Amino acid sequence: MSAEREVWREALGVVLATSAYGISFGALAVAAGLDVWQACVLSLLMFTGGSQFAFVGVFAAGGLAALPSAIASAALLGVRNVAYGMRMSPVVGGGAWRRVAAAHFTIDESTAVAISQNEPRLRQVGFWVTGIGIFLGWNATTLIGALVGDVLGDPKTWGLDAAAAAAFLALLWPRLKQRQAIAVGVAAAVVAAAFTPFLMPGLPVLVAAVVAILVGWFNWFGRADAVVPAGSAPEISR
Repeated sequence: MSAEREVWREALGVVLATSAYGISFGALAVAAGLDVWQACVLSLLMFTGGSQFAFVGVFAAGGLAALPSAIASAALLGVRNVAYGMRMSPVVGGGAWRRVAAAHFTIDESTAVAISQNEPRLRQVGFWVTGIGIFLGWNATTLIGALVGDVLGDPKTWGLDAAAAAAFLALLWPRLKQRQAIAVGVAAAVVAAAFTPFLMPGLPVLVAAVVAILVGWFNWFGRADAVVPAGSAPEISR
């Protein structure tokens, strides 16, 4: 029982820390031009922080004209959850309905907490407590942030027009620890900056994504990276 309490403690700590970011997302979504209810619906249905920040960032730059690019950018970042789903399939167990429900809660944090446990039962507890807890907390704080952002008015007055890009950079920065990750980030940034004057908002991000995939796929700069010791858990960042 003490081991299960420890998992609950770990999961709830992650829930509290992650849910706080929902305030930023709610405020940034409203600053980008979304209504309060639209920001809340995004958190309810999309529910993956990186994709949500990407959507808001592209939408803020181009408005309705950039909506297809915003959706595509968010979808590209959400693809990683498919890999998480395959990893979590034997963990969640149960029947079809249980797996369908688990799909919505399969995010970076729930996966990370689950795979860090040593026993199947503890993995289940870590997954469900973290996933459901963050879902509830993230949606509550999104509403708070959206209401606060709505009261603030014009985002340019407070410098919030550039906050979406800053928030997304803050999510990316902790991952830049190896040469391969740095190379992917730099290549994507250079390509996006080069195409920004010539393409409509959102499209430079998609072009940069293709470059990032190529650099990552061929591992051009990753051969000298340190080998991760066997059995160590991968770092996962939402």
